[in-house]
Amino acid sequence: MTGTPVTNRRPGKTAQARHLRRNETEPEARLWQELRNRHLNGYKFTRQVPLGPYIADFVCRSQHLIIELDGSQHANSVRDMHRSRYLASQGYAVLRFWNDDLRSEREAVLNTILAALEGRLRSGTPGFTPTANQMHDPGISSVTAMAQPAG
Repeated sequence: MTGTPVTNRRPGKTAQARHLRRNETEPEARLWQELRNRHLNGYKFTRQVPLGPYIADFVCRSQHLIIELDGSQHANSVRDMHRSRYLASQGYAVLRFWNDDLRSEREAVLNTILAALEGRLRSGTPGFTPTANQMHDPGISSVTAMAQPAG
């Protein structure tokens, strides 16, 4: 790990996270209803969490898993790839879904999240960036596509 540890506070990030929580998108609100209060098999999630220079949509700290919901503006985003690589280097696996997937395939999205929490997703799964320690092949790149909900 290089640079400032992910646990160090960055100026302005807490206020930015609070703003994002107050102004959540409709898909974020829907997913939060499923994740909050340990509704998903007892796993504790928090939302809009500052982690280093980034703010993660949803974090399960006990399993070191980040869930990101993305709109079309994130398609082929190089910034998101760098973000996922950084978070993986800090010990977090990152799972990304399109907003539309949550709207149309909510149960499949939740099943995919459970699979990641229970260690049933492999590093080659589209939309899943394993932690640096989970990667078996150092040549595995970051997010190559959005996660395809298990259906």
